[in-house]
Amino acid sequence: MITGNIQHLQAAGLSPSLIAAIDRALSLAPAKLEPGRYKLQGDRLFMNVMQFVTQRPEEKQAELHRRYIDIQILLAGEEQIYYGENGSARECGDWHESDDYQLCRTMTEEQCLTLTAGEFVIFMPSEPHKPGCSLTAPQEIKKVVIKLEFAEPG
Repeated sequence: MITGNIQHLQAAGLSPSLIAAIDRALSLAPAKLEPGRYKLQGDRLFMNVMQFVTQRPEEKQAELHRRYIDIQILLAGEEQIYYGENGSARECGDWHESDDYQLCRTMTEEQCLTLTAGEFVIFMPSEPHKPGCSLTAPQEIKKVVIKLEFAEPG
């Protein structure tokens, strides 16, 4: 997991491919777009613009991905994201291959991160995360989730 602010991408130590993916998505001004899926480079790189009301953490499940890196940028509001280390997901449901996700009830040694507008978090494949959680009370947020196909090193 990597966190930072979109105004300081270089300071976050991101690879050139991650910076390029973020720059490409932000060039389309996702804060002004309607919710939906937008292709940036076919199925290799796309973004989902989302607008929804956060929920209490106990009402949500963690998610896992295998094929894509998840780059989540909060555009408006505040949200908490619970997360765990690779291998910490427990009580997982069926794998949804075509949509690249699996939902899990719990994570061992769960941690929490609060995002405000302009901040991002990057989850690598197999890093469980539970986004869209409310801090104290549910609130509407807008975010973009950039999906970058993961290429194994080597």
